[in-house]
Amino acid sequence: MIPSSLLTALRSARRLVVFTGAGVSAESGIPTFRDALTGLWQRFDPAALATPEAFRRDPALVWGWYEWRRMKVLQAQPNPAHHAIAELARHVAEFTLITQNVDDLHERAGSDAVIHLHGSLQQPRCFACARSSTTPLAVPNEPEDGRRVEPPRCTHCGGRLRPGVVWFGESLPATALNAAFDAARQCDLLISVGTSGVVYPAAEVPHLAWTSGAVVVHINPQAAARQAEREFVLRGPAGEELPELLRQAFGRALGARG
Repeated sequence: MIPSSLLTALRSARRLVVFTGAGVSAESGIPTFRDALTGLWQRFDPAALATPEAFRRDPALVWGWYEWRRMKVLQAQPNPAHHAIAELARHVAEFTLITQNVDDLHERAGSDAVIHLHGSLQQPRCFACARSSTTPLAVPNEPEDGRRVEPPRCTHCGGRLRPGVVWFGESLPATALNAAFDAARQCDLLISVGTSGVVYPAAEVPHLAWTSGAVVVHINPQAAARQAEREFVLRGPAGEELPELLRQAFGRALGARG
């Protein structure tokens, strides 16, 4: 049962922030870093591949693994949570979507101007000069057998392109992080979905919203109990809880118009 006070807060919110994590993408079948790799990739440690040092040592191996990940994303489809988030944007004056996910499922569900705190699989950049690539990536072949795939070259300096994601040991992009923090400080209500809330500095986003006076909602099957005022927990899959929140708050089914 969704508390009536939460529904009232959502209906009256003018500045809404949605903050998403790996749990939202997992409901579309995209493996998280906590999941075991499949096929012959299972002999690799994901954390050992997601570093600048790994790319320097064997760029073709790292690029091949990320092409496998990008293929999995392209095979996946946005789930009801992604669509509900896109629909929520229609009901508030200002809407900001912040994600820790590196896929494009939010965009494919209809959300725009998404703040990607951990970068994107679809936007590689040069390992040498750091310029973002303007050439669209081709649809990847399936390197399921763990084979190496030579990275494309930068059109500016000729260096190898690297995945446009934040690796272990790297800082989050300052522009995205500052935009996320600003939106959190200024919002009336923040919905945190599918994230454990333990990976910093991204985990600071819901806390900043709450300390700035916003209502904060946590949606997660494993969400911990909250005792603070203006803080709510909806325990369950995002693909069920978000559409239900939308229905109860605005009296319409997902996708309804009028």
